[in-house]
Amino acid sequence: QVQLVESGGGLVQAGGSLRLSCAASGRTFNRYHMGWFRQAPGKEREFVAGISWSGGSTYYSDSVKGRFTISRDNAKNTVYLQMNSLKPEDTAVYYCAATTVGLPSLWARRDKYDYWGQGTQVTVSS
Repeated sequence: QVQLVESGGGLVQAGGSLRLSCAASGRTFNRYHMGWFRQAPGKEREFVAGISWSGGSTYYSDSVKGRFTISRDNAKNTVYLQMNSLKPEDTAVYYCAATTVGLPSLWARRDKYDYWGQGTQVTVSS
């Protein structure tokens, strides 16, 4: 069992930065690959970024590639999402999730994740 709690969301102007954190409970955190998703009002939840259990592999959606960076600290049971050059279209609730699926090409699929956090709101003003 893994419990995930996101933090770090807030209101920021376009062009600004935020760093989201996702703290995991349990001793098995480093067995899971982790993903960040987001959901804007009226839209489906979409994949943002994923990272392997070791941190050695990462995968990004085209919409955030070059602006967002996913990382993890297994000693702290925490995964991060550094978001730079934010745009109004990045406004959404951001969720972290845990999966045992090891193929980066499958990390974009919501049905491959076993555990989800409750989400943190990110609002980017123009």
